[in-house]
Amino acid sequence: MIAFTYILINFLTIIICFIFSFDKRIKFYRYFQPFIMASILVAIPFIIWDIWFTSQGVWWFNSTYTLGISIFNLPLEECLFFICIPFSCVFTYYCLTKFFNLDWANGFNNIIVFVTVIVCAVIALLFQDRLYTFVTALVTILSIVYFHFIDKQEWIGEVSFVYTILMLGFLPVNGVLTGTGLESPIVNYNSEEFMNFRIGTIPIEDAVYGYIMILWNLYFFKKFSKNVDTNPNTYEQR
Repeated sequence: MIAFTYILINFLTIIICFIFSFDKRIKFYRYFQPFIMASILVAIPFIIWDIWFTSQGVWWFNSTYTLGISIFNLPLEECLFFICIPFSCVFTYYCLTKFFNLDWANGFNNIIVFVTVIVCAVIALLFQDRLYTFVTALVTILSIVYFHFIDKQEWIGEVSFVYTILMLGFLPVNGVLTGTGLESPIVNYNSEEFMNFRIGTIPIEDAVYGYIMILWNLYFFKKFSKNVDTNPNTYEQR
């Protein structure tokens, strides 16, 4: 049964959100197609990133907790991670923005962008020799600059607030992946490639990595959702 650990984590992450997608008050099932399109588009570069880091020994996977099916040296469960986690996050964002007005959070856009870019720039300069830290900081800067200054997106504050709430789920899920409650971690990290600052067993870089992944998923999800036939109460037509 231990070989089902990682696949079970993915399943438990998505199952409740999937079931509630069919709730008549939510009807998120209407957005399955735009979500799948967005998640696959975002998953491709993140999986390539994953493959590269695995090949460089930045991190590696404990096969004891996986089914033994690999795609380009990545466990099948790791590839599914880039669908399951975004689904739960996008679903949560959809529900919160559908039932609550979170526009107030966008008033903090400039502050969030300024602080994020400055902090990540300093970290990138200080940890140029730590591959996970440096690449994560650099990708974060480029992503935030694109969203805010180039594409003029106004929902960064909204997403950041929701992601903060999502940390309540992120911590236990990523905690198990990094070893909390297990004899050994499912995902192991090379201590020479990240800052070694952890939240419990979770490298702080993981939280930033997840933040950028969700930003890009929501960016494309919003674009692909524009043609969905919805009522005026849905967030994209608000």
